[in-house]
Amino acid sequence: MDVFLWIVQILLGVAFVLSGIGKFVPLSERMRQQQAYRQDFTGAQLKGIGALEVLGGIGVVLPWATGITPVLTPLAAAGLGLIMIGAALVHRRRKEPFTVNLVLLAMAVVVVAGRI
Repeated sequence: MDVFLWIVQILLGVAFVLSGIGKFVPLSERMRQQQAYRQDFTGAQLKGIGALEVLGGIGVVLPWATGITPVLTPLAAAGLGLIMIGAALVHRRRKEPFTVNLVLLAMAVVVVAGRI
C-alpha cells in the first residue's frame, strides 16, 4: 500500500507543479484555445492559483519524504482536492469536460485517506 501511495503522491505532485508553472508562462494561440477557461480569470488570479498548485504539488510529496512535519502531506492533498472541486465547477459551468479534474480529485482523496 505504501508503494501505491507514493506513486499516487508523486504523480499528483508532478501534475500540479507542472500545471502551476504553466499558469505563469505566456501561452501560444493554440494553447489559448485549448485553455479557454483562463478568460474567466485575471492574470493575478491565475498566478495565485498557479502558486497554490505549485506549493500543493510540493507539499504532497516533500513533507512525507523528508519526515519533517509529515502531517502537511494530507493537508496539501486536501487543498489540492479543493482546487479540483473549484476547477470542475468552472469547467462544468463552461460546458467543458472535467474528467481530469475528477481523476485528480480522486487521487487527492486517496492520499488524504492513506496518509492520515
